[in-house]
Amino acid sequence: MKRCAGAVIALLLIFGLLPARAMAFDSADPIPAAAAKPAVPVLAYFYNWFDRSSWDRAKIDYPAAGRYSSDDPRILRNQIQQAKSAGIGGFIVSWKSTVTNNRRLRLLITIANEEQFKLAMIYQGLDFARNPQPVDRVAADFRLFRDSFADDPVFLRMSGKPLTILSGTWAFDHDNVGAITGPVRSSMLVLSTEKSVDGYRRLADVTDGDAYYWSSVDPDTHPNYPDKLISMSEAIHADGKIWLAPFSPGFDARLVGGTKSVDRKDGETLVTQYQAAAKSSPDAFGLISWNEFSENTHVEPSVTFGDRYLTALRGILVTPTPPTFEDIGDSSASPAGTNGDFVFNVLLLSSFVGGLLSLVGFLTWRRRRKEPWPPIDPSGVPATQLPQAVGRDR
Repeated sequence: MKRCAGAVIALLLIFGLLPARAMAFDSADPIPAAAAKPAVPVLAYFYNWFDRSSWDRAKIDYPAAGRYSSDDPRILRNQIQQAKSAGIGGFIVSWKSTVTNNRRLRLLITIANEEQFKLAMIYQGLDFARNPQPVDRVAADFRLFRDSFADDPVFLRMSGKPLTILSGTWAFDHDNVGAITGPVRSSMLVLSTEKSVDGYRRLADVTDGDAYYWSSVDPDTHPNYPDKLISMSEAIHADGKIWLAPFSPGFDARLVGGTKSVDRKDGETLVTQYQAAAKSSPDAFGLISWNEFSENTHVEPSVTFGDRYLTALRGILVTPTPPTFEDIGDSSASPAGTNGDFVFNVLLLSSFVGGLLSLVGFLTWRRRRKEPWPPIDPSGVPATQLPQAVGRDR
């Protein structure tokens, strides 16, 4: 039996990696946020236009941190740390060149560098009335951004260039977009914000991809919207360009002129939209938004929702979860922790158990072959079954 036990131990050592792999799939232990990085970057749209008076207009919810100013470095640092804890890798910062906006962008760059957090820039191409900004001004601002900010390593680079987005491209004609992007595209990526494949193709030769800012989609009333995202992704990737897929926790812009709202459903809407965005194979996710309180797409901890949406994001981006039937796809392309890994673990575990039982049976059979039959007593009863003498050493 000692030889049998040794063989079992050896077999366990040989397969020592198997229990760790199988247990990792079902582990309930959370992964530290600092170690958890989604394979595809998740970037949250971020607005730094807040003065303390901004909170007096068209708001039905307020930050848990209070009615802050975007000039407060303590607030900015806390926002970045909260975002990182939920698996967000960077902010897409709303910007156009003004004295205030440039000051706030420099402050955010400093703190993001210290926190090892990435930034990208989205240019506000439309004014407050949703009309396009003058083309000359937009073009000058893009050149200023290139010369004054874009070289900072804090800005996320894709294909070796810092990522920027021109918002409201649908309000500009093709030649005007080209006049804006042409002088800077050699050193920066400039994505459009078109809403369809046709819209993207209209500007494909003067932009580097598309970041669809679809904050108001309702999964209940747009059941085919995942197909739209996939179609846009396929068209953009066919050109070798960048696709940012949107997802949002909900929407309500009725206080700023909107006519609809999208129920958050206690996080269900966020998860549904993330899953739809993921199916479109994005180069990055665009979470709408960190702090757009006027349209109520915010995930920043708030008076109404607390940190419910950071918790939901951690569940999506940080904490591993068992696969659902909706996750099951082509097993040849299944990433770690998906159904393909589960099937592999089951097969490997089955092989291990079968091998262990076979080895134990073989060693037991071999030991019995080598042992002599017990001596026969003249009475015809094997000696091993005769009554033992009291005190005999067993």
